[in-house]
Amino acid sequence: MKLTDLVSRPARPAPWSEGDNIPWNDPDFSRRMLEQHLTQEHDAASRRSETIDAHVSWIHNDLLGAKPARILDLGCGPGLYLQRLAKLGHTCTGIDYSPASIEYARREAVREGLEITYQLADLREADFGSGYDLVMQIYGELNVFKPADANLILRKAYAALNEKGVVMFEVQDYEDVRREGLAGPGWYTSAAGLFSDQPYLALQENFWDETAQARTGRYYVVDCASGEVAFYAQSAQAYRDEAYVALFERNGFQQVKILPAMSPDLSLPRGNFFPILACKSCLE
Repeated sequence: MKLTDLVSRPARPAPWSEGDNIPWNDPDFSRRMLEQHLTQEHDAASRRSETIDAHVSWIHNDLLGAKPARILDLGCGPGLYLQRLAKLGHTCTGIDYSPASIEYARREAVREGLEITYQLADLREADFGSGYDLVMQIYGELNVFKPADANLILRKAYAALNEKGVVMFEVQDYEDVRREGLAGPGWYTSAAGLFSDQPYLALQENFWDETAQARTGRYYVVDCASGEVAFYAQSAQAYRDEAYVALFERNGFQQVKILPAMSPDLSLPRGNFFPILACKSCLE
Protein backbone atom coordinates (compact mmCIF):
# COMPACT_ATOMS: atom_id res chain seq x y z
CA MET A 1 0.00 0.00 0.00
CA LYS A 2 0.86 3.67 -0.39
CA LEU A 3 -0.14 6.41 2.00
CA THR A 4 -2.64 7.66 -0.57
CA ASP A 5 -4.40 4.25 -0.45
CA LEU A 6 -5.55 5.00 3.09
CA VAL A 7 -7.81 7.76 1.78
CA SER A 8 -9.76 5.33 -0.43
CA ARG A 9 -9.96 2.47 2.09
CA PRO A 10 -13.42 0.93 2.67
CA ALA A 11 -15.36 2.71 5.39
CA ARG A 12 -16.25 -0.38 7.44
CA PRO A 13 -14.91 -3.91 6.97
CA ALA A 14 -17.00 -7.00 7.59
CA PRO A 15 -15.40 -9.20 10.25
CA TRP A 16 -12.62 -11.41 8.81
CA SER A 17 -13.17 -9.96 5.31
CA GLU A 18 -9.71 -8.34 5.21
CA GLY A 19 -7.74 -11.27 6.59
CA ASP A 20 -7.94 -14.03 9.14
CA ASN A 21 -5.34 -12.68 11.52
CA ILE A 22 -2.03 -10.90 11.98
CA PRO A 23 0.60 -13.11 10.27
CA TRP A 24 2.01 -14.85 13.34
CA ASN A 25 3.59 -17.45 11.03
CA ASP A 26 5.76 -14.94 9.16
CA PRO A 27 9.36 -15.69 10.28
CA ASP A 28 10.31 -12.07 11.01
CA PHE A 29 7.01 -11.23 12.66
CA SER A 30 7.23 -14.46 14.63
CA ARG A 31 10.75 -13.59 15.83
CA ARG A 32 9.63 -10.17 17.04
CA MET A 33 6.55 -11.65 18.68
CA LEU A 34 8.70 -14.12 20.61
CA GLU A 35 10.43 -11.17 22.27
CA GLN A 36 7.01 -9.96 23.44
CA HIS A 37 6.17 -13.41 24.81
CA LEU A 38 9.35 -13.54 26.86
CA THR A 39 9.44 -10.03 28.28
CA GLN A 40 8.54 -9.44 31.92
CA GLU A 41 7.54 -5.84 31.23
CA HIS A 42 3.91 -6.54 30.24
CA ASP A 43 1.24 -9.25 29.85
CA ALA A 44 0.21 -8.37 26.31
CA ALA A 45 1.56 -11.55 24.65
CA SER A 46 2.22 -14.03 27.45
CA ARG A 47 1.68 -13.41 31.12
CA ARG A 48 4.54 -12.62 33.46
CA SER A 49 6.21 -15.60 35.14
CA GLU A 50 4.48 -15.06 38.50
CA THR A 51 1.04 -15.27 36.88
CA ILE A 52 1.97 -18.33 34.80
CA ASP A 53 3.25 -20.05 37.94
CA ALA A 54 -0.11 -19.44 39.66
CA HIS A 55 -2.05 -20.69 36.65
CA VAL A 56 0.06 -23.84 36.38
CA SER A 57 -0.44 -24.53 40.08
CA TRP A 58 -4.21 -24.33 39.56
CA ILE A 59 -4.09 -26.59 36.49
CA HIS A 60 -1.90 -29.14 38.24
CA ASN A 61 -3.65 -29.22 41.62
CA ASP A 62 -7.26 -28.27 40.92
CA LEU A 63 -7.91 -29.55 37.42
CA LEU A 64 -5.67 -32.61 37.44
CA GLY A 65 -5.62 -33.49 41.13
CA ALA A 66 -1.80 -33.40 41.19
CA LYS A 67 -1.74 -36.64 39.17
CA PRO A 68 0.32 -37.19 36.00
CA ALA A 69 -1.76 -36.47 32.91
CA ARG A 70 -1.49 -36.19 29.13
CA ILE A 71 -1.95 -32.53 28.18
CA LEU A 72 -2.45 -30.83 24.81
CA ASP A 73 -1.94 -27.05 24.64
CA LEU A 74 -3.55 -25.44 21.58
CA GLY A 75 -1.67 -22.26 20.75
CA CYS A 76 1.16 -23.06 23.14
CA GLY A 77 3.41 -20.17 22.08
CA PRO A 78 6.97 -20.63 23.39
CA GLY A 79 5.86 -23.38 25.77
CA LEU A 80 5.87 -21.37 28.99
CA TYR A 81 2.98 -23.37 30.49
CA LEU A 82 4.07 -26.76 29.17
CA GLN A 83 7.62 -26.42 30.47
CA ARG A 84 6.27 -26.00 33.98
CA LEU A 85 3.67 -28.75 33.62
CA ALA A 86 6.24 -31.21 32.26
CA LYS A 87 8.44 -30.55 35.28
CA LEU A 88 5.47 -31.57 37.44
CA GLY A 89 5.35 -34.97 35.74
CA HIS A 90 2.83 -34.41 32.96
CA THR A 91 3.21 -35.68 29.39
CA CYS A 92 2.84 -32.59 27.22
CA THR A 93 2.15 -31.73 23.59
CA GLY A 94 1.89 -28.21 22.16
CA ILE A 95 0.73 -26.86 18.82
CA ASP A 96 1.39 -23.33 17.58
CA TYR A 97 1.48 -21.35 14.33
CA SER A 98 4.61 -19.33 15.16
CA PRO A 99 7.91 -20.82 13.94
CA ALA A 100 10.05 -18.76 16.32
CA SER A 101 7.95 -19.76 19.33
CA ILE A 102 8.05 -23.45 18.44
CA GLU A 103 11.80 -23.32 17.81
CA TYR A 104 12.34 -21.65 21.19
CA ALA A 105 10.04 -24.15 22.96
CA ARG A 106 11.87 -27.12 21.43
CA ARG A 107 15.24 -25.66 22.34
CA GLU A 108 14.18 -25.02 25.93
CA ALA A 109 12.77 -28.53 26.27
CA VAL A 110 16.10 -30.00 25.19
CA ARG A 111 18.01 -27.67 27.52
CA GLU A 112 15.78 -28.65 30.46
CA GLY A 113 15.79 -32.35 29.56
CA LEU A 114 12.00 -32.38 29.11
CA GLU A 115 10.24 -34.72 26.70
CA ILE A 116 7.66 -32.33 25.26
CA THR A 117 6.27 -32.75 21.74
CA TYR A 118 5.82 -29.53 19.76
CA GLN A 119 4.07 -29.21 16.41
CA LEU A 120 4.27 -26.18 14.11
CA ALA A 121 0.81 -25.99 12.53
CA ASP A 122 -2.39 -24.04 12.06
CA LEU A 123 -4.93 -25.34 14.61
CA ARG A 124 -7.54 -25.63 11.89
CA GLU A 125 -5.34 -28.04 9.96
CA ALA A 126 -3.29 -29.74 12.68
CA ASP A 127 -3.66 -33.34 13.78
CA PHE A 128 -4.44 -33.09 17.50
CA GLY A 129 -3.88 -36.77 18.21
CA SER A 130 -5.94 -38.58 20.85
CA GLY A 131 -6.02 -39.91 24.40
CA TYR A 132 -5.52 -36.64 26.28
CA ASP A 133 -6.68 -36.03 29.83
CA LEU A 134 -6.69 -32.26 29.30
CA VAL A 135 -6.91 -30.10 26.18
CA MET A 136 -6.35 -26.44 26.99
CA GLN A 137 -6.09 -23.08 25.31
CA ILE A 138 -4.86 -19.94 27.04
CA TYR A 139 -5.54 -16.22 26.67
CA GLY A 140 -8.63 -15.92 24.48
CA GLU A 141 -7.30 -17.39 21.27
CA LEU A 142 -10.61 -19.09 20.46
CA ASN A 143 -12.23 -15.69 19.95
CA VAL A 144 -10.02 -14.70 17.02
CA PHE A 145 -11.35 -17.57 14.91
CA LYS A 146 -14.44 -17.32 12.76
CA PRO A 147 -17.37 -19.16 14.40
CA ALA A 148 -17.10 -22.00 11.87
CA ASP A 149 -13.41 -22.43 12.69
CA ALA A 150 -14.06 -22.20 16.44
CA ASN A 151 -16.55 -25.03 16.08
CA LEU A 152 -14.00 -27.04 14.10
CA ILE A 153 -11.32 -26.58 16.76
CA LEU A 154 -13.72 -27.61 19.55
CA ARG A 155 -14.83 -30.71 17.63
CA LYS A 156 -11.19 -31.69 17.18
CA ALA A 157 -10.50 -31.03 20.86
CA TYR A 158 -13.44 -33.25 21.80
CA ALA A 159 -12.13 -36.06 19.60
CA ALA A 160 -8.63 -35.70 21.08
CA LEU A 161 -9.80 -36.36 24.66
CA ASN A 162 -10.04 -39.72 26.34
CA GLU A 163 -13.48 -40.59 27.76
CA LYS A 164 -12.69 -38.98 31.14
CA GLY A 165 -10.92 -36.00 29.61
CA VAL A 166 -11.69 -32.33 30.14
CA VAL A 167 -11.13 -29.11 28.24
CA MET A 168 -10.11 -25.77 29.68
CA PHE A 169 -10.36 -22.86 27.27
CA GLU A 170 -9.59 -19.37 28.53
CA VAL A 171 -11.88 -17.03 26.58
CA GLN A 172 -12.49 -13.30 26.32
CA ASP A 173 -15.37 -11.50 28.00
CA TYR A 174 -18.13 -10.24 25.69
CA GLU A 175 -17.94 -6.66 26.93
CA ASP A 176 -14.16 -6.62 26.56
CA VAL A 177 -14.39 -7.60 22.87
CA ARG A 178 -17.14 -5.03 22.33
CA ARG A 179 -15.18 -2.31 24.11
CA GLU A 180 -12.19 -2.96 21.85
CA GLY A 181 -14.40 -2.66 18.79
CA LEU A 182 -15.88 0.65 19.96
CA ALA A 183 -12.50 2.18 20.86
CA GLY A 184 -11.46 5.18 18.83
CA PRO A 185 -8.58 5.22 16.36
CA GLY A 186 -5.03 5.65 17.61
CA TRP A 187 -1.40 5.77 16.57
CA TYR A 188 2.13 5.45 17.90
CA THR A 189 5.72 5.48 16.65
CA SER A 190 8.49 3.01 17.37
CA ALA A 191 12.20 2.87 16.57
CA ALA A 192 11.74 -0.92 16.30
CA GLY A 193 8.98 -3.16 17.57
CA LEU A 194 6.45 -5.85 16.85
CA PHE A 195 5.65 -4.70 13.33
CA SER A 196 9.15 -3.93 12.05
CA ASP A 197 12.86 -3.90 12.90
CA GLN A 198 13.03 -0.40 11.39
CA PRO A 199 11.42 2.87 12.60
CA TYR A 200 7.68 2.91 11.84
CA LEU A 201 4.42 4.68 12.46
CA ALA A 202 1.48 2.43 13.42
CA LEU A 203 -2.08 3.59 12.80
CA GLN A 204 -5.02 1.62 14.17
CA GLU A 205 -8.76 1.87 13.76
CA ASN A 206 -11.42 -0.34 15.34
CA PHE A 207 -14.91 -1.45 14.37
CA TRP A 208 -17.79 -3.16 16.14
CA ASP A 209 -20.31 -5.14 14.07
CA GLU A 210 -23.49 -5.41 16.10
CA THR A 211 -25.10 -7.94 13.76
CA ALA A 212 -22.12 -10.30 13.76
CA GLN A 213 -21.26 -9.55 17.41
CA ALA A 214 -17.63 -9.19 16.38
CA ARG A 215 -14.92 -6.56 16.36
CA THR A 216 -12.25 -5.84 13.77
CA GLY A 217 -8.99 -3.99 14.19
CA ARG A 218 -7.11 -2.53 11.24
CA TYR A 219 -3.38 -1.84 11.50
CA TYR A 220 -1.53 0.36 9.00
CA VAL A 221 2.24 0.23 9.55
CA VAL A 222 4.12 3.02 7.79
CA ASP A 223 7.84 2.55 7.19
CA CYS A 224 9.40 5.87 8.18
CA ALA A 225 12.18 5.68 5.57
CA SER A 226 10.22 4.65 2.48
CA GLY A 227 6.63 5.62 3.28
CA GLU A 228 5.52 2.12 2.30
CA VAL A 229 2.47 0.89 4.22
CA ALA A 230 1.92 -2.68 5.47
CA PHE A 231 -1.67 -3.57 6.29
CA TYR A 232 -3.00 -6.10 8.81
CA ALA A 233 -6.47 -6.88 10.09
CA GLN A 234 -7.65 -8.98 13.01
CA SER A 235 -11.20 -9.82 14.06
CA ALA A 236 -12.60 -11.40 17.20
CA GLN A 237 -15.96 -12.99 17.94
CA ALA A 238 -17.78 -11.89 21.09
CA TYR A 239 -19.86 -14.45 22.99
CA ARG A 240 -22.17 -13.91 25.93
CA ASP A 241 -22.12 -16.61 28.61
CA GLU A 242 -25.08 -18.50 27.20
CA ALA A 243 -23.48 -18.44 23.74
CA TYR A 244 -20.26 -19.91 25.13
CA VAL A 245 -22.20 -22.72 26.81
CA ALA A 246 -24.12 -23.42 23.60
CA LEU A 247 -20.87 -23.40 21.59
CA PHE A 248 -19.28 -26.08 23.76
CA GLU A 249 -22.44 -28.18 24.06
CA ARG A 250 -22.98 -28.06 20.30
CA ASN A 251 -19.60 -29.73 19.90
CA GLY A 252 -20.35 -32.58 22.30
CA PHE A 253 -19.13 -31.27 25.66
CA GLN A 254 -21.04 -31.80 28.89
CA GLN A 255 -21.26 -29.96 32.19
CA VAL A 256 -19.94 -26.69 30.78
CA LYS A 257 -18.80 -24.42 33.61
CA ILE A 258 -17.71 -20.80 33.51
CA LEU A 259 -15.23 -19.75 36.21
CA PRO A 260 -14.11 -16.21 37.09
CA ALA A 261 -10.38 -16.93 36.85
CA MET A 262 -7.75 -19.64 36.69
CA SER A 263 -7.68 -19.82 40.46
CA PRO A 264 -9.15 -21.97 43.26
CA ASP A 265 -10.68 -18.77 44.69
CA LEU A 266 -14.16 -18.69 43.14
CA SER A 267 -14.93 -15.37 44.87
CA LEU A 268 -12.55 -13.48 42.58
CA PRO A 269 -14.16 -10.99 40.17
CA ARG A 270 -14.19 -12.07 36.57
CA GLY A 271 -11.43 -10.55 34.47
CA ASN A 272 -11.33 -9.76 30.78
CA PHE A 273 -10.28 -13.38 30.22
CA PHE A 274 -11.72 -16.34 32.11
CA PRO A 275 -11.72 -20.16 31.86
CA ILE A 276 -14.46 -22.43 30.60
CA LEU A 277 -14.34 -26.05 31.77
CA ALA A 278 -16.20 -28.96 30.20
CA CYS A 279 -15.84 -32.72 30.05
CA LYS A 280 -16.23 -35.26 27.29
CA SER A 281 -18.52 -37.73 29.00
CA CYS A 282 -18.36 -36.68 32.69
CA LEU A 283 -17.59 -40.19 33.92
CA GLU A 284 -16.87 -40.50 37.62
